[in-house]
Amino acid sequence: MSEMIDPTVDAPPAHARVEKIGNKAMSKWTLYTRRFMRNKPAVGGIIIFLLLVLFAIFAPLIAKYDHIELDFLNLGTPPSAEHWFGTTTSGNDTFAQVAIGLQRSLMIAVTVSVGTTIISALVGTAAAYFGGWTEKITLTVIHFMMVIPSFLILSLLSNRSGGDWRVIALIMIFVVGWYFPARVIWTTALSLREREYIHAARYMGVRGMTIVVRHLLPNIGSLLVINFTLGIVGAVMAETGLSFIGFGVKIPDVSLGSLIGSGANTITSAPWLFYFPAAALTLLTVSMALVADGLRDALDPTSAAGGRA
Repeated sequence: MSEMIDPTVDAPPAHARVEKIGNKAMSKWTLYTRRFMRNKPAVGGIIIFLLLVLFAIFAPLIAKYDHIELDFLNLGTPPSAEHWFGTTTSGNDTFAQVAIGLQRSLMIAVTVSVGTTIISALVGTAAAYFGGWTEKITLTVIHFMMVIPSFLILSLLSNRSGGDWRVIALIMIFVVGWYFPARVIWTTALSLREREYIHAARYMGVRGMTIVVRHLLPNIGSLLVINFTLGIVGAVMAETGLSFIGFGVKIPDVSLGSLIGSGANTITSAPWLFYFPAAALTLLTVSMALVADGLRDALDPTSAAGGRA
């Protein structure tokens, strides 16, 4: 008679199995990180972005002058030991203004990108999951907003905000920033709502919004990350365009767009007023574009740009 074997003798304890599963989950993000780090332009982009963030935070602390303070002994002077980026024709320190302008542009961009990513993700996935009248009404609103010139709406509403960057950010989030990403997310979520785990959760009585938040959104996480990164670029460019034509941030507050707009008028007589904020804007947009490209390659399993797994 064969000897009976207890299958539980050599079985690992429960905590070991959990740890092993945890290691597998961690290895996925380790793989993403390694694929991202293989992309040298993307690594360079994130380094430049972090340096810009540090400059926006600490440069106002080490600047000799406030961005509002006037130096009447140096009106429109070029870069010097006293004023590292020169001064405006009114005597403002350009170094302090560029630092504060970059700070405002970053705050607007990150706020808008976070807000539009959350709203578009919830609206797009909810429309795809619930379908029916919810989907029809949502798509009708989205398609209607897409045919209206968003920059015109943003200009008109921003002009009534008094130049407050907080109001401008809210306008960019709730009026013009969410509907195009929501349309893309809706298209992606359509294929996910027919998956087996979605049907299983529905049959188990899980509520609709719970399924959207716990099952649909995590499975489009890579798309949301890329949308967030590209959203920063889009928000910076939108704010710059508004401020350049006078509908964005207004004096005494400054942004990169308002600095570029005022510097464009004196580009021949005082070129430093244009080139320094323009250089900060270029570095910001290029760095985020490189990071977004690296994230796309790292999160896409079919991409060969991230190297072999």
